[in-house]
Amino acid sequence: MEKRQPPPEINESKLLEVLASLNQISDAINHIGPGDANNSGVSLQLIVESAIRVVPGSSAVIYTYDQDTGRFEAESRVSAQAEGHALSKNPEYLDDAPRPGGIGIRTIERRRRTLSYEEHDLDVHPFHAALGVNAVGCFPLIVAEQAVGILYIYLYEKREFTKIEQLMLDNFVNQAAMAIFHARHIAGIKRNLAQKENELNRLRHAGMLISSRLRLEETLESILEFALELTNAQYGIFRLLDKSGDFLVTRAVSSVHLERPLVEMLPVNGASVMAHVARTRQPLLIRDLRDKQWSEIYYPLDSKLEMRSELCVPLINASGRLEGVLNLESPKVSGFTEDDSHMLQSLATHAITAIQEVRLLDALQEAAQLLISQPSLKVLDQLCLMANDLLNSSSSGIWLNNEQGQLQLASSDGVLHGDEINSPNLFTLPLHAGEDAKALGMFGVFYADTGAREARSAKSEWDNKVLACLANYAVLAVQNESRQQALRKSQEQHWTAETFAAVGDISANLLHNMNNKVGIIPVRVQGIQDKYSKVLESDAYLNKSLSEIERSAMEAMQIVQENLSHLRPIRMENVRIATCVSDAIRGVQILPSLQINVEELDALPMVKASGQSLTFVFKNLIENANAAMNGNGSVTIRGHVGADWVEVSVIDNGPGISPELHNQIFELNFSGRAGVQPGKLGFGLWWVKTLMTRLGGSVVVESDGQHGAKFILRLPRVENQL
Repeated sequence: MEKRQPPPEINESKLLEVLASLNQISDAINHIGPGDANNSGVSLQLIVESAIRVVPGSSAVIYTYDQDTGRFEAESRVSAQAEGHALSKNPEYLDDAPRPGGIGIRTIERRRRTLSYEEHDLDVHPFHAALGVNAVGCFPLIVAEQAVGILYIYLYEKREFTKIEQLMLDNFVNQAAMAIFHARHIAGIKRNLAQKENELNRLRHAGMLISSRLRLEETLESILEFALELTNAQYGIFRLLDKSGDFLVTRAVSSVHLERPLVEMLPVNGASVMAHVARTRQPLLIRDLRDKQWSEIYYPLDSKLEMRSELCVPLINASGRLEGVLNLESPKVSGFTEDDSHMLQSLATHAITAIQEVRLLDALQEAAQLLISQPSLKVLDQLCLMANDLLNSSSSGIWLNNEQGQLQLASSDGVLHGDEINSPNLFTLPLHAGEDAKALGMFGVFYADTGAREARSAKSEWDNKVLACLANYAVLAVQNESRQQALRKSQEQHWTAETFAAVGDISANLLHNMNNKVGIIPVRVQGIQDKYSKVLESDAYLNKSLSEIERSAMEAMQIVQENLSHLRPIRMENVRIATCVSDAIRGVQILPSLQINVEELDALPMVKASGQSLTFVFKNLIENANAAMNGNGSVTIRGHVGADWVEVSVIDNGPGISPELHNQIFELNFSGRAGVQPGKLGFGLWWVKTLMTRLGGSVVVESDGQHGAKFILRLPRVENQL
């Protein structure tokens, strides 16, 4: 047997050098941050260089290892060689990748180091044998029972590794394992954050599109389309709970290749997956529908196609009431993941609000039509039916104060009686015409099952919101009845009411169609960005253009939603003119060259109006003045107190308005000076006239057509209100 050389001695200076290397390596590992998440090479390079200093006459190589695939990652190779060795002179040719069944795989499988001279059935890798290697030490890199890599030490001298060398190499092995594990952990966190950010962005885009829909069916279809896209499902169906609470009724279906969908009602107490979810009120992920417990109750969405996995989530609103079930299906086994389930639950949670808002908006639009076209009693009857539909109540009623101040049932759905006013199952809100006015009566909804009422928390914010909106319409209906004779005598008010009804229909239809066209743009842009991310990275112009298109579309949808709010009923309240003017000034976009002066507003008494509507009036007048002067001039807003009125003048020093146009500029179809401006419906002065009339005030214009224009607004003082 060939005699091996005695091991070299390690003196004190060498030990100090090794300790310094360990500190340097630890510092490098600690500084691995998100920007270096995929690169632990600096730390590993320090380790192999320190290893060959600890073991004289050696070279060192580190490969990372993927435990999931059971393969070494060839591109991860990090090495160090002592000067003078053949490899250091010719580093271009590297062919020492771990061999199948070699010393590296054996070391990984055994989870302990391997020394070639202790196991005679092992041979040195041919590449290193050709370079004169006599012995190999192979050390596994393991963290938390997970193999992450391997360290090879190739010894050129004819000797064995000393115990001190092995001990020091063990330290380097631990450091290398931590460096790789730490870098991978940070990389994983970074990937997860990127994925979650992408999911949140997609949900945000989905929310924008969902909230832009005006009809319930369209909203549900949009939700389904997003759900299919986000989860890669093939089919989806929306079933909502009917008024009886006994059946799930199909309201929307979406698919890739749907032939004969089974859309009939499903009994909540029946045998089906959706009914099971409705009863348990818990999401359900079925990885294989052939499993016995599911195959017995599976109800196919399409009778011609076989589905293998299903994802189903309940729709539960803020008050805890079940609204329906959202169901997705896939022809693949395990076609859905837990992440898909969480995503769908998030989408469902966001969507339930949209469903409720669409229902309420539809009801309010119908109520607005009734207010201007039907007698008061019919309006109240319809409001009761709306309350039952929106709140799933068994019955509802409206009680009004008679001449003696006693509450008397004025309208109901035919179930309630006057003596049920004191029922503990009745949830009510007063009918207030204003903060200081005496209540006209009350609006109540009746829940026959006390337990169900408590379970769903009837006094939720949503229930309060719905009932408050309907109560406001009831107040309007009652007030309209009492003022009907006066309204008939006022031709201008009658014209305003008719025109407002017409523009309400036109605007709602316009906004509806605009949202259908514009709302899809952010989604499509997102899809392009996801699918062609590499192309966009190389084309800055295209990337910027897509982002601008997305931003413009989202701003357009926001403008649509803001304008839509002015079609809703006005809630009168005590308002300070100065506050509304300040809000209006902050809300307009003007150039520094336009000067706005405010005079004598703080001392004005309060008026009875809507703060939002009055702010909108001032904003329109300021924007019209700004447009007339091309952003260069001055606007003065001055207050004055009369015996019965509060008067506010908005004065500009622009070109003025011809006297023959003083009445025409307030007409709906006038297209002269006002023009269409971004963020406006295109008939701002008509809005000013309409809103002032609805607020019980007036607006006139004074101008000689050459020296500016003066708009005079008048509103009744609060103290003069009856």
